[in-house]
Amino acid sequence: MLRMIFGEEPRRDEGLLKDAMGAMDQYLIRVRKNMKLDGDPKHRYRQHEIWTVGLKTSLDELEQSLYVAERFADRVTKAYQAEMNEDELDDYYRHVYFYKNGFIRVFSILDKLGNVMNDAMFLETEKMKQRFSFFTVLRNMQKRGTAPELVSRLTAIKEEYHLPLQHLRKRRNTEIHHMNTEMQDDLWQRHRSLNEKIKLENIDEHIEDLRQGYMAVCQILIAVFTILERDRTYTKPPTHKVARRRKRS
Repeated sequence: MLRMIFGEEPRRDEGLLKDAMGAMDQYLIRVRKNMKLDGDPKHRYRQHEIWTVGLKTSLDELEQSLYVAERFADRVTKAYQAEMNEDELDDYYRHVYFYKNGFIRVFSILDKLGNVMNDAMFLETEKMKQRFSFFTVLRNMQKRGTAPELVSRLTAIKEEYHLPLQHLRKRRNTEIHHMNTEMQDDLWQRHRSLNEKIKLENIDEHIEDLRQGYMAVCQILIAVFTILERDRTYTKPPTHKVARRRKRS
């Protein structure tokens, strides 16, 4: 959709994006099949269908935000705002807009996915923490010994992308809970010297962090939905055995 800004053809899914979308599509096929089989009286499968379609939309928005943020970043050649002409300054602010949208999407997707996992696997993470994240769900799975193969894969992805995710989380928290990143950086630099020009943040490093975050999200989605589609026990309520009373002799 957003590639039209640059006069380009619509995106063709490939690589990690194609695999992640495909994993979710396969899960949707099974969910919809289950809906037809039992009528979905509690609307549970319908809920999972809605959540999964929402995740597909969010991943699409993340990929587009990364792409557009990178394209506008390529147009920024000056290291200082004071040296930019009006067109370059506009491109810089467009880059910032889509970059912010991108890193917010990274954690939005992960938290939504955590909710899907919690419900699909009957993890009851809300008993640990009422407002939980994907990472809380992962810790709960480790604690309960649930799906060790999946836990191992998700833990490996988390460790591989630890630094970029840490950077993105810090910027996300600053953007949501504190003064926005650009103003904070500007004020800090002005405090150092009121006579110096304001230097931009390292745009290339920010884009690379967002790219790495996007790759992590794709790999996590592939791992989770491959397991959910493959192992049907995770989407069925756990059975609780009722102890029989001994008859008195």
